[in-house]
Amino acid sequence: MEKEFHYTPKGVCSREMIIRYEGDCIQGLEVIGGCNGNLKGIGALLKGMHFEEAIKRLEGIRCGYKNTSCPDQIAQALKALQESEAK
Repeated sequence: MEKEFHYTPKGVCSREMIIRYEGDCIQGLEVIGGCNGNLKGIGALLKGMHFEEAIKRLEGIRCGYKNTSCPDQIAQALKALQESEAK
């Protein structure tokens, strides 16, 4: 059964990330704000990917001078999702 997780990113232009998932697999990603085309592309690439693989690929990516980026914040959202599912 598909579920939805909402995350508020920190330190980036995007304002909200909505992850649709089933089990530990990403079914869809919608990002409000940020670089629309790039984030739609990332969402398309993540579809069908397991959380751990996505985290491994995205965590630590930086945007310019910032210590984070939208891809890094997607990884943080997935980690928060894993924590919420573990409870």
